[in-house]
Amino acid sequence: MVKTQTGAPTIKTGREVDHLRSLALRMGGLGEAILEKSLRAVWQRDVQLAEEVVQDDLEIDRIDVEIDAAVLSVLALRAPVASDLRQTLAIKTMATDLERIGDLARNIASSARSLAAHEPTTPPHQLRALSEDSQRSLTRALRSFADLDVDLARAVLQEDDDIDAAEGQVIRDSIDRIQSDARLSHQEIDFIFIAKHLERVADHATNIAEEVILAAESVNLKHAEKLAT
Repeated sequence: MVKTQTGAPTIKTGREVDHLRSLALRMGGLGEAILEKSLRAVWQRDVQLAEEVVQDDLEIDRIDVEIDAAVLSVLALRAPVASDLRQTLAIKTMATDLERIGDLARNIASSARSLAAHEPTTPPHQLRALSEDSQRSLTRALRSFADLDVDLARAVLQEDDDIDAAEGQVIRDSIDRIQSDARLSHQEIDFIFIAKHLERVADHATNIAEEVILAAESVNLKHAEKLAT
């Protein structure tokens, strides 16, 4: 055992943090999978896949609760310091982002069910490109966490503006198509919703990348641009 600054004995936290990291990576893998499945439900007009997303999200929620309990245990009983403390707090925040990605996947699955109930319409190619970019952003953010790779984390941050611009383009194009043919309004509105959900996925990936940088380098980039003005 070691002692904290107050003299209270505590146990080294390496194994506990490793367990937390394992939970977070498992949750991240589920987040990637549920997002991919929700998008397949859209492209394939597959209501069954969309329904599976709802059930898959329950496992993400379960791990989120498990991480909450594990983080509280580490903080209360192990008194982590330095890198262990930063990683513990980063994992708690990361779990929140991954839980919200699960919710966004459920929203996309809801749009998939809606699209399947209407006349088939080919999804805009810009939406497919946006989906690929958002999925890549999440994958790269999770890889940066797994490897504590700050260069990869910073690359995720740099891609965020491009994803925002792509979302805006999808929305403008959908509005143009609605104005050209009002019969497409239901489908195009769902495409707009999906674009917005994908942009939010990328935002959560950005949050994860920021937490990686904070954990690895003690550099807090949250709201950095706004606070610098």
